[in-house]
Amino acid sequence: LVAPWIGDVADAELDLVRFTEYTFRAQIADSWRERNVFLLGDAAHLTPPFIGQGMGAGLRDAMNLAWKVAGVVSGELPEAVLATYEQERKPHARSMIGLALAMGWAMTAGGQVGNMMRRTVAPRLQLIPGLRDKLTDGTTPGLHESALVIKSRRPRHLAGTLCPNPVLADGQRLDTLLGNSFALVTTTRPLAFQCAALAEQGIVVHVAAPGGELERWLRRGHATAAVIRPDRTVMSAGRDVWKLCAAIPGFTSSGRALSAHPPRA
Repeated sequence: LVAPWIGDVADAELDLVRFTEYTFRAQIADSWRERNVFLLGDAAHLTPPFIGQGMGAGLRDAMNLAWKVAGVVSGELPEAVLATYEQERKPHARSMIGLALAMGWAMTAGGQVGNMMRRTVAPRLQLIPGLRDKLTDGTTPGLHESALVIKSRRPRHLAGTLCPNPVLADGQRLDTLLGNSFALVTTTRPLAFQCAALAEQGIVVHVAAPGGELERWLRRGHATAAVIRPDRTVMSAGRDVWKLCAAIPGFTSSGRALSAHPPRA
């Protein structure tokens, strides 16, 4: 195995410093929570390395859980939202582990016959129309429905998927603008009193530029507005701003000002 790199050096002139047999497991913990103790990362799941998602899964766990814990501790979110962590992340982790196992099988299984198939077939897969884009697409599955992922019955719904992070007209990324709070991305600016009610609840509003990436993204999802969670997951998407925002935990009495008509004097 090392011959191509050692040239004519004799075996007797080489010192074996270290060797190890690498093993991997595909496992998921039965439960990710015991009262106020949560499991995340490798403590919650183990994945083969074939699609490079071990660290990514741990980061997604942390992003999903941290803002919920912070919201509960501060009193801004009800304790019930903590149940959505395992509810959302466990199926996603299982899906990614299954994909890694399938990729590992495709890369290593079959012995000599498998090696021959990989040498002859794999390089030609890119010639199949549409398959090349599919193989290189880095999009991960959306999160399952929960109290914080409200899906519609429309096809290609956005809830549970990640919001894009384009560069805006002022040169900053959308993530920078939205900060660490809930946000509303919309194609039409809400009325002044609606913006005031949203601001009072700490909800950042961003109006998507016509023809821009965010506007196209909303259109593909059959929506004109989307509520974005602090972890940049879409909570809900649709065309009724009031209905979307009313579902945000903690969006209380002042949110009533978002009704279709401004309050009367």
